[in-house]
Amino acid sequence: MSAGRPAHALAPAPDKAAPPIAEAQGVTRIFGVKPDITARVMHRVGLARPEPTVQAVNDVSLSIRRGEVVGLVGESGCGKSTLGRVVSGLLPPTRGRMMWNGRDSQALRGAERLKAKLAVQMIFQNPMASLNPRITVRDIIAEAPRLHGLIEGSVDDYVDAQMLRVGLDPAMKDRLPHEFSGGQRQRVGIARALAVGPDLLVCDEAIAALDVSIQAQVINLFVDLHEALGLTYLFISHDLGVVRHISDRVVIMYLGRVVEDAATEEIFSRANHPYTQSLLREVPVIDTERREFETIAGELPSPLAPPPGCHFHPRCPFATERCRTEVPVLKEIAPGHRSACHLNDGMGA
Repeated sequence: MSAGRPAHALAPAPDKAAPPIAEAQGVTRIFGVKPDITARVMHRVGLARPEPTVQAVNDVSLSIRRGEVVGLVGESGCGKSTLGRVVSGLLPPTRGRMMWNGRDSQALRGAERLKAKLAVQMIFQNPMASLNPRITVRDIIAEAPRLHGLIEGSVDDYVDAQMLRVGLDPAMKDRLPHEFSGGQRQRVGIARALAVGPDLLVCDEAIAALDVSIQAQVINLFVDLHEALGLTYLFISHDLGVVRHISDRVVIMYLGRVVEDAATEEIFSRANHPYTQSLLREVPVIDTERREFETIAGELPSPLAPPPGCHFHPRCPFATERCRTEVPVLKEIAPGHRSACHLNDGMGA
């Protein structure tokens, strides 16, 4: 693939007639410390405050269609990795539900439930932390498909095929993870995910820990796999340049909520939400004209105590009194373009 051509220009169009391959419906994920018996008694009689909780994902609805590459973008701490883990099944939602091919994932049983679990795999940010340092790459790749009876014939042949698919020399399969470079370890992680034949890959900052030159190679690998295997991606990143290159659609998160969702070029040419506009102003561009970069005013509030109303209002230059008290609804402002901003109601400053 030419590095200058966007992945979505080469891939087959997502099937809009079929139900989404994965869909979050009003998903909320809360983290907190579970109080012991003494703490619960003290809370009940008013001698102690409840343990603080973090609403990492707040009433998020998101659909991903088969064959689509969805970029999920936001600052660190916005909840995008938590949402990725809910989509992949690694974390259950506290409220709401995850749908898989139009069916509630919690209602699946037996072989259907196992099939759904294998069909979505996650690739993590730090390949060294996500690979077992005590076993060989051969066993890392073969472990899950062997456990689930997916290997017909020789295990070595199966592992060799997975390694070749991601650009690794099968002669290295008896090495341990520390004997590989960072880029090679990430390829091992990708091979491990592909070994169970998934339909959806959740890539959580999958290139953030790699050198820039290696990042380009891994991005191109993702694009090639998308075309060759018809994979669907939820591509989580804070790098808008990468997201623009690889995604069909971009979803913007801020402090646990989705604030904008549209086709990639729509986001980059006609961003609606003030937060999205601020993010785009920070993207470096090659331009002969002098340009001053603007950072987003203020700092990301603590998820332990998010602001009322629109979470972005303390940093938004267009905030009104309504923004400080009322949560904006994520609604369609143009075909296929959703945004959560009171300014779309004609009630801005």
